[in-house]
Amino acid sequence: MKVKVISRSTDEFTRERSQDLQRVFRNFDPSLRSQEKAVEYVRALNAAKLDKIFARPFIGAMDGHRDSIKCMAKNPNYLKAIFSGSDDGDIRLWDLASRRTVCQFPGHQGAVQGLTVSTDGSILVSCGSDCTVRLWNVPDANLADSDNLSDNSAKPVAVYVWKNAFRAVDHQWDGDLFATAGAQVDIWNHNRSQPVNTFDWGADTTISVRFNPGEPNILATSANDRSITLYDLRMSSPARKVIMRTKTNSIAWNPMEPMNFTAANEDCNCYSYDARKLEEAKCVHKDHVSAVMDIDFSPTGREFVTGSYDRTVRIFQYNGGHSREIYHTKRMQRVFCVKYSCDASYVISGSDDTNLRLWKAKASEQLGVVLPRERKKHEYLEAVKNRYKHLPEVKRIVRHRHLPRPVYKAANLRRTMIEAERRKEQRRKAHSAPGSIVTEPVRKRRIIKEVE
Repeated sequence: MKVKVISRSTDEFTRERSQDLQRVFRNFDPSLRSQEKAVEYVRALNAAKLDKIFARPFIGAMDGHRDSIKCMAKNPNYLKAIFSGSDDGDIRLWDLASRRTVCQFPGHQGAVQGLTVSTDGSILVSCGSDCTVRLWNVPDANLADSDNLSDNSAKPVAVYVWKNAFRAVDHQWDGDLFATAGAQVDIWNHNRSQPVNTFDWGADTTISVRFNPGEPNILATSANDRSITLYDLRMSSPARKVIMRTKTNSIAWNPMEPMNFTAANEDCNCYSYDARKLEEAKCVHKDHVSAVMDIDFSPTGREFVTGSYDRTVRIFQYNGGHSREIYHTKRMQRVFCVKYSCDASYVISGSDDTNLRLWKAKASEQLGVVLPRERKKHEYLEAVKNRYKHLPEVKRIVRHRHLPRPVYKAANLRRTMIEAERRKEQRRKAHSAPGSIVTEPVRKRRIIKEVE
């Protein structure tokens, strides 16, 4: 005769520590749990509300510069390091953990317009309005951990003087070349005092330059003539060019999808493009109420951060039309540069008020050590929120953001103007012959033409 017995392993119900919660066994059969969806909905609602309560994105400000901060650069080899350059010619290396200056790089006689670090993290390249490009050795990472910061001033390894002022610089991924933008696009080598190649298309000043992270020989630039241009270093002439209705202030490539880039435009929007198909934008990212000055992608490629003339920092999904998050403080002035940290946990912004500010990439994220049980709970609540995010109450709470009064009023005014323009277009279409007026989609409307 067979006897059925119920047996359990002692490991399944024994607590690891005396403070641990007693493990409870539940049957998750939906027929036995008729209220499960209602319970989960309440949990999603509470999780959304708690996210708002614990949203404290601002971590701290780093002051030391005497003029507005115009550019920043990350050190790929050192997670805590960030370089910043200001209008008074001062370049500083900051330790984000202690929020203090580790090293200064004096030498520029005018505004520092561009900073970049080589992929191996050993060389810092700076350029400015004094017509010079300077190369510096990046200090050892151990210097940031020392307390002796009395005289940490670095001397440039090389100074290259050129004919015109520079507006931006970027280093090639896994290479010895770097590109500067100014009256034209110049390609430099670390060991050459003159450019090894020069590209010129049009007579206007180039204001930003970015190398492609996936294909090191391709770079994108934007210029004052409202153009976005793609260059290939293997060719003797520029590859393609698209002219928009307003100027593009900065460009960022998606590190996970290197064929796509996003342009920060003067018309308050950001435009995501596929480099293989420039006749229309893939996505238009709206919400800013003034010119977008800088943009930087998260290392994950799923989000990017923008800084604007309207004194706010916003975080967008790479394929989202509206911002996921908005950061602002009363003291923060016009934001000229923004960066994601190399671990995608933090956002750094540099503004007109001479301060760098450190923010959390997720406003309600818990800092410090998170226990495994806490991490599981956070993941569960995030999954529940994601499951019920389409329901009106959860959606309203998740989307709600406090805006500064000037931004709120400007957004309302901008919305009114766009609505009036739409009504005008509808009336013009209604009183014209059928088919005589074709409404262009928003993704094509701001593009004038593409030149090959």
